[in-house]
Amino acid sequence: MIWDFIKEKLDLNIDIYLITVTETFGSSPGKVGFKMAVAADGDLYGSIGGGVMEYQLVEIARENLKSREGHNFLKRQVHSHEAEEDKSGMICSGEQTQVFSILTKANVEVVSKVATLVRENKPGKLVISPNGIEVYEGNSHLSSSSTEFHKNGTNYRYSEPLGMMETVYIFGAGHISVPLSQILKLLDFRVELYDNRKGLNTFESNTSAHKKGIVDYKYISDLVPENTRSYVVIMTFEHKFDEIVLKQLINKDVKYLGMIGSKSKVKTIIDDLVVQGYNREKLERVCSPIGLPIGGQTPAEIAVSIAAQIVEWRNKK
Repeated sequence: MIWDFIKEKLDLNIDIYLITVTETFGSSPGKVGFKMAVAADGDLYGSIGGGVMEYQLVEIARENLKSREGHNFLKRQVHSHEAEEDKSGMICSGEQTQVFSILTKANVEVVSKVATLVRENKPGKLVISPNGIEVYEGNSHLSSSSTEFHKNGTNYRYSEPLGMMETVYIFGAGHISVPLSQILKLLDFRVELYDNRKGLNTFESNTSAHKKGIVDYKYISDLVPENTRSYVVIMTFEHKFDEIVLKQLINKDVKYLGMIGSKSKVKTIIDDLVVQGYNREKLERVCSPIGLPIGGQTPAEIAVSIAAQIVEWRNKK
């Protein structure tokens, strides 16, 4: 995690430039909220879009760190050869704005707070301005669930919610859950993994999940909050448990709900639940068989197809 990287460097008295994408227009490689840390010892973490643009911005940060003239500032980049100024070197036809924030050992406490909120998925707000970075803990500071950016000349204020990570709730800790958790973590999802079997090797060895628990599948409803940041993957080791989990979640308003299984198994479960009084239209909206049809057979390939489908749903407006 980028905040852990920053804290480790600051603890060693190594200054850092945190580059944050605050605004984009048109086709742009970076998205709002993308971050990159440039350390004075040469180490890098994260990305703000890649390519020649990122290289140039990293060099700006490095030069400022070398000259010990670190300050906080905005840098606009226009992705067009026809731009009269702020050319990024790219030709995507869009543009993006970054804020450069210098961080020193004096910022360790605030960086540590941000890292804790993100790691524990607790609510708060990060604010970046010419004064540096600030963090506010608790729901009372969350006026919006999205990022906000305002600028007036050299003055600016960027804020983003913390502790509101998009979370994938995986029910079933079999072989697919290990690579799936790894991929989802790389994609900046928080991963929670649940199973009803104790001593399962693939559960114990999964170090990518942010939270793990042994549960009774009959009582899992409260584990999944209703919001557009919740994604659910149902892949227990037996179809009766898949059905038990699905029954509790089918009426929840979540971003994504997918269930593993063959077409015949899925049809059997849906038909059975319709007989029990569940709405067929809602059941048929479940992504099942789960994953994009890439022809995968191995656990890793199936994990890729599931993760790809989740990203597809994440990017739906």
